[in-house]
Amino acid sequence: MVQQQETSEAIDATRTRPKLPEEYGVPANEDGLLAWDWVVERLEKARNYWVSTTRPDGRPHVMPVWAVWLDGTLYFDGHPQTRWARNLAQNPNVAIHLESGDEVVIIEGVVQDIPHLDPAIAEQYVAASNAKYNYSTAAEELVKRGLFALRPQAALAWGSFPTTMTRWRFRVD
Repeated sequence: MVQQQETSEAIDATRTRPKLPEEYGVPANEDGLLAWDWVVERLEKARNYWVSTTRPDGRPHVMPVWAVWLDGTLYFDGHPQTRWARNLAQNPNVAIHLESGDEVVIIEGVVQDIPHLDPAIAEQYVAASNAKYNYSTAAEELVKRGLFALRPQAALAWGSFPTTMTRWRFRVD
């Protein structure tokens, strides 16, 4: 049941069903598997992204942030002294969930703190952030200050539970 995903956004991922107990009713075949484009559309359009981090003592911490999806990476900004940013400094593993509990997208991976952002990415981020939120920081400021970035290592999504439940596992370099 493993399938390489074809999409307009080039990804290197394996698409399968998640493993759940049989009584959940997840189909055993590939009928209804979502396309990666379905996930990307929601990542691009979402307004709030729930970032789940782990505190130094192991307790979970969840906080909504604004973010922008660009070329297979979720970029988001935040002050390094916030609880979630301090958590990421100690443990960069993260799960991020979009707002909807009906059209679900959850991505997981290791966040990279980019202290000095590439000017071209900064320009793209500013344009997308301004279009989405009517707010942005100057690109020059982002080049100096940086952003957090997440390239998913795994994703789980569904639009109709449980028939469209789809899991992606990305190759990690």
